[in-house]
Amino acid sequence: MPQAEKPTTAPTTAPATIRARFESKFPRGLIIRLIAYLFVGHLFAFFVYLLFVLGGQNQ
Repeated sequence: MPQAEKPTTAPTTAPATIRARFESKFPRGLIIRLIAYLFVGHLFAFFVYLLFVLGGQNQ
């Protein structure tokens, strides 16, 4: 008995590249803000840590 052939074509609604698929889920502005907030948050955390380290040396 011959088997039925399965279609090998991919759906055309899916974006072709990984970047296009990623940007369809997350807008570019959101990614830029996320990176900026992470950078500023770590910079602020370092500043607070530095204050504690310097304050602890003056005792």
